[in-house]
Amino acid sequence: MADIVRRAEARWNGNLIEGGGSFTVGSGALGEQAISWGARTEAPGGNTSPEELIAASHASCYAMAFSHTLAEAGSPADSLTVSAEVSFVPIPEGGFRVGSSNLTVSGKVPGIDQAQFEDLAAQGEAGCPISNALRGNVEISLSATLE
Repeated sequence: MADIVRRAEARWNGNLIEGGGSFTVGSGALGEQAISWGARTEAPGGNTSPEELIAASHASCYAMAFSHTLAEAGSPADSLTVSAEVSFVPIPEGGFRVGSSNLTVSGKVPGIDQAQFEDLAAQGEAGCPISNALRGNVEISLSATLE
């Protein structure tokens, strides 16, 4: 299989604090989205941030990876709900970094118990490409609840 490449483009005007910008994704699925420092560090005000986009990427990637893990184990999910909370934290030496991504999953999966659900949830996280891109640089936690 050939490499799969996705594209996004960002534009920024002005300085960091008072400036602003937007981004688009190559697929056109999102339309132009506004970005600003205020949306990143204060109230979003209808704008998004890189950390929110990482959260969306991590939640959706993990949902796909976990659904695959469950199906491969012979217990496909009826449904999964995944949320990701990504932190943007100051660095003591100055600046900021993405500190953590906390995944929470709940699901309806017939034929397994809570312990199996948690074990398979961890296996799904280990196989998630976004988790693997973040791992070693961002703290990842996982909470799994069988409905």
